[in-house]
Amino acid sequence: MPVRTSQPTSIIEVLEPIRRRQRVPALAAAVVNDAGMIAQGATGRRKVRSKVRVELNDPFHLGSCTKSMTATLCAILVDRKVIRWTTTVAETFPELAGSLHADFRNVTLEQLLCHRAGLPNDHSPDLAIFPRLRVMAGSLPEQRAKLVALALSRAPAFRPGSKFAYSNYGFAIAGAMAERAAGRAYEELMRQRVFAPLGMSSAGFGSPGSAERLDAPWGHLSMLGLLTAQSPGPLADNPPAIAPAGTVHASIGDWARYASFHLAGARGQARLLSRASFEKLHADNHGQEYAFGWVIRKDGWARGRLLAHDGSNTMWYAVIVLAPERNVGFVIACNAGTQSGAKACRQAYLALRERFTASP
Repeated sequence: MPVRTSQPTSIIEVLEPIRRRQRVPALAAAVVNDAGMIAQGATGRRKVRSKVRVELNDPFHLGSCTKSMTATLCAILVDRKVIRWTTTVAETFPELAGSLHADFRNVTLEQLLCHRAGLPNDHSPDLAIFPRLRVMAGSLPEQRAKLVALALSRAPAFRPGSKFAYSNYGFAIAGAMAERAAGRAYEELMRQRVFAPLGMSSAGFGSPGSAERLDAPWGHLSMLGLLTAQSPGPLADNPPAIAPAGTVHASIGDWARYASFHLAGARGQARLLSRASFEKLHADNHGQEYAFGWVIRKDGWARGRLLAHDGSNTMWYAVIVLAPERNVGFVIACNAGTQSGAKACRQAYLALRERFTASP
C-alpha cells in the first residue's frame, strides 16, 4: 500500500507489518528528540472496508493523553499567577460552596490533577452523572460548572489527599477551574496558550472529520467480532463537558511537537513554561507513579525516568512515551479502540524503540 510520509520509509517498515498483523484500519507514529522530529509516518485506511488511504497530516483522537495537556495549561496559568496549585474548588466556584460536600470544598487544583481529590475511580462511566452530561445545555463553561456541582455534591470515596484513584471527572473539574480563573473557555485557552505556541494547527476537540465526507480517519468499535466505523459526531466521543480529561485530536506530527516540547522541558530546556513548572509536572512527588497526566516510572531501558500515558475513548487508541535521559520520545495512534488497537500501539512503541535507539 503506498504511504505518504515526509520522513524515511523505515518507520513505515515498522508500522505496516504490525497494522496488518493486528488487523486495524490505520496506524500512525512519530519519533522525536528534544530538538524536534526524527521520523514520522502513517499507514492504512481512514475507515475499515474503504479504499481511502490515511494521510500523514490526518488527525487522530488522543483520548486521555489529553490529560497532560490540561495540566500543561494549568501550569502556564500558574506561572502567570492566574491560578495557584493550592487554589480550591470552593474558592473558584463560591456560588457552589453551599451545595458541595464539605470534604470536597478544600480540594485543590493539584489534587485534582494528580488523582488525589477523593473522587472514585471512573475508568468506566459513572451512570449517575454521565448520561446527564450527554443532554446538558448551555455554554461549555456552564456545563462544566454543573459537572462540578454534580460530582462534588456527594460524599468522597475516600479522604481527599489520602490516596490515588484515577478520575476523569477530576481533570474535567481542573479544566473548569482553569477556565473560571482565566475568564475564557477551556477550549479557547488550550488553542491560545498551548496549541498555537507549539504550532499544533491540526489540534481540536471531539471526533475528527465529518460525517458527510471521509476527510479524516474514523474511529472504530468491535461489534460481534467485526470492526465497525463510527460516524463523526456527538456520539463518537465523550461529552464535551469532560474535554479536559480526554477529547483532543491532532495529527501525529502536531502531537510530536507536543512530545518534543515536554521532552526538552524534562531535560532542563524551559520554553513556554518555567523550569520549576516542568520539574513539578514531571515529578512523582506523591510516590504513586502518576502526576499531572503522566505515568512516571524508573526504567532500566530509559536509563532513568519514563514519562508515559495511553488514551482511548473506546473508538481510538493512543500512546505517548518519553525517555528524557535517552533524549527520545514516541507517539503512536490507531483508529480502533479495541484490544487489537491497544496491542498495535504498544507493539509499535517497542518496535520503534528498537529501530530508532541504540542498545543499552
